[in-house]
Amino acid sequence: MATEEHAAGGLQIHPMDQFVVTKLFCTDDHATPLNDCTTNIHWYDVTNVTLWMGIAVLAMVALLVLSTRRRAIVPSRGQSVAEMFYGFIHKMVEDVAGHEGLKFFPYIMTLFMFVFLSNMLGLIPMSFTTTSHIAVTAVLALLVFLTVTLVGFYRKGVGFLSMFWVSSAPLVLRPILAMIEVISYFVRPLSHSIRLGGNLMAGHAVIKVFAGFAGAMGVASVVPIAAIAAIYGLELLVAAVQAYVFTILTCVYLRDAVGDAHH
Repeated sequence: MATEEHAAGGLQIHPMDQFVVTKLFCTDDHATPLNDCTTNIHWYDVTNVTLWMGIAVLAMVALLVLSTRRRAIVPSRGQSVAEMFYGFIHKMVEDVAGHEGLKFFPYIMTLFMFVFLSNMLGLIPMSFTTTSHIAVTAVLALLVFLTVTLVGFYRKGVGFLSMFWVSSAPLVLRPILAMIEVISYFVRPLSHSIRLGGNLMAGHAVIKVFAGFAGAMGVASVVPIAAIAAIYGLELLVAAVQAYVFTILTCVYLRDAVGDAHH
């Protein structure tokens, strides 16, 4: 299809090509975007997704472990940044999930740093945004969902189900509201994952569209280049905000499991 478009001439912009999952070690010497490098990918294949997830993990280790090995009263730059993130997430967990939620602080801190660094690394030219893929964000959201559900039943037993029963509502409405609460509970992983992946994918696609215009307009490309700079600044904000939203929603969901009934 792409070949036909090139043959027809005109401006060619493919903003979704940047999200294609490809093998890093393609054994096909005649690989094209339509064969083994982008298809027939198995769970054991090393792809651009696994590469950039690994880089995000290494960046997290460098920031939170290596930069704080020699802690001092007068902190280094790396220690200051690590302490800032630590204090920010610690306060968030305590304020939203309560004192009991602090037991899950290491997990939530790791989750935030992974999402935040993956988002930021995805803004580097020629990189890959792993959190733009629902396959990645869905796994993160499902882990949160399973953790909250298992912890809720472990701590409260069958009483965990009371969160679906709105006792303050009129009796005739309680079964209907309970059904709505159950549906909304099981929709959480879907909304949790799509919110993160969709926002990042949309922003990167817009940047690619303007970049295509900039490459085709010659001298007049100053306008799309200015637009790219503005959108890039916005994407930096989106990358941070979406990591924050994903994490604070995790804390809200966790509160259902470790806190008192809210109905």
